Amino acid sequence: MKKINPILGKRKNILVAGGAGFIGSHLCEELVKENNVICLDNFSTGSLENIRFLLQNPNFEFIKHDLTETINLEDLPELQKFEIKIFGLSEIYNFACPTSAKKFDNLVIATVLANSLLVKNVLDLSLKYGAKLLHASSAVVYGPRESNNYVTEDAHGSVKIDGPRSCYDEGKRFAEAMITTYRNFYKKDFKIARIFRTYGPRLALNDGQMISDFILNALDGKDLVIYGPEDFSTSLCYVGDVVDGLLKLMKSDLNQPVNLGSNVDVLLKEVAEKIIALTGSSSKILYQGALEFITPLPLPDINLAKSHLGWYPLVTLDQGLAKTLEYTRANKRVLTESLNGDVNS
Repeated sequence: MKKINPILGKRKNILVAGGAGFIGSHLCEELVKENNVICLDNFSTGSLENIRFLLQNPNFEFIKHDLTETINLEDLPELQKFEIKIFGLSEIYNFACPTSAKKFDNLVIATVLANSLLVKNVLDLSLKYGAKLLHASSAVVYGPRESNNYVTEDAHGSVKIDGPRSCYDEGKRFAEAMITTYRNFYKKDFKIARIFRTYGPRLALNDGQMISDFILNALDGKDLVIYGPEDFSTSLCYVGDVVDGLLKLMKSDLNQPVNLGSNVDVLLKEVAEKIIALTGSSSKILYQGALEFITPLPLPDINLAKSHLGWYPLVTLDQGLAKTLEYTRANKRVLTESLNGDVNS
């Protein structure tokens, strides 16, 4: 009879769908400290570079796979060491959805499938193994900002089902409806995090994700481009704080959507000015037409997260920008090469 490795039984098997993406890779980095982590990603907008430093960790395994297609984890030789047939999966985090700003129009079909068929496949995996599930939703479910409004989790929002962003905005709403329906019908521990704008190391470059592009362009002395009007403001939460909130939510008994984000409204112009000052750059700030994926969003009311999770953002904007700048400086060569697609092969 095959012996069961006692060490495996002490480390939970956790699946992170979309784990090579921005937030997903940071989540993998934190989870693997005490767990076995299976990272699934098809690189639609994620990057191998985001998880390269984890590949030598014996408690981490990456599988390139598009989760709009089903997968049998127990048949994969790479995962035999985790003995999934015996220990199963304890938790699943779903971050698998394209988030490209500049490539949005080319990914609309992938996006609508990620918010429907892919979610069903993730739910089926959760049911198969009796795993807890945390789904990454978005502030977009509330619709566009109305003045300087703060939204609580019971706000219904207003999203166009036939608009150019519907595959993402309405898609996220439908994904929540599917998860809620499964949770109520099967009486399972399924959670939803509504994540507001997040920044930090590994945020995609040259993709309209303005904070990372601001830093790279400032280092190169290029103009910083804001896609929108001069009064464009938003909330910005550091990725480490968001990951902390996700971990707290997964451990909690909350089974309702929870806002995770910064409740501080900041002008993008002021963020760009801070980055120019931090880098000592001579770059100028320019304004261009808005991108479909980057629109003014409401601000999060985070009282539910504060009261039930003991969570609130700890990293100030100045601290977070400094951390992101340090990472970009240290990895500038590799990051620049990644813009040409050299690191995903």
